[in-house]
Amino acid sequence: MKVLFATTNLAKIEKYKKPLEEKGIELITIHDLDFKLPIEENGKNAIENAYIKAKTYYDETKIPTIGMDNCLFIEELPKEKQPGTHVRRVNEKELTDEEMIQYYTNLVKQYGGKLTAKWVYGMVICNGKETKEYSWNKSNFYLVDKPCPKRNPGYPLDSISIMPENNKYWVELTEEDKRKSKEENNQDDVIEFIVNNV
Repeated sequence: MKVLFATTNLAKIEKYKKPLEEKGIELITIHDLDFKLPIEENGKNAIENAYIKAKTYYDETKIPTIGMDNCLFIEELPKEKQPGTHVRRVNEKELTDEEMIQYYTNLVKQYGGKLTAKWVYGMVICNGKETKEYSWNKSNFYLVDKPCPKRNPGYPLDSISIMPENNKYWVELTEEDKRKSKEENNQDDVIEFIVNNV
C-alpha cells in the first residue's frame, strides 16, 4: 500500500520509511511527486499544522496522506519568545540547520547557558474516509550553548539538546541509549497509529 508523507525533511522520512516497509506500507514523499503545493502552516499547534499538510496533499493526490509537525516550548522563556510552531522560521526567515544551531545557542547564552525544553509532536492521517490524529512529546531535556560538532541533518537541535539521564547530546545517543529512552520507544506507538489508520 502506498502512503504519502507530506514532508520534505529527509530525516523524518528516514525515521519512518523502513519500519513502515516492514508493515507492508510503501512511504512516498513530496520528493516523489512532480509538484510541491504551497502550504501556509498557520495552525496554532502541531496538530493543526499537521492537518493542514495532510488535508492539502490528500485533496490533491487522493493518496492516504500523513502530515506531521512539531512545536518547541522552552520553560524559561516568556510567551512572546516561545518558538512554538515556528522553530525554523525566525523573523520571517526559514533557517538552515546551521543557522538554527547558531540562533538557538545564542538564545541559550542569553539565559545563562542551559534551558529546559519540550517538543510536542502532532501527526494527522487523511485517508479519504476519516481524519485521525495523534500527539506525543519529548520532555525534560536541556538546550545548551555549546554545540556538539556532530550533526543530524534535518534535526539540527539534536546537536545542542542534552538528555539528562545520561548527560549526552541527542546526536550522540547510541541505539542502546535510544531503546532505554521512553521517548524513542514512542516510535512503536507512532508506527502502530499509522498502520491502523491509513
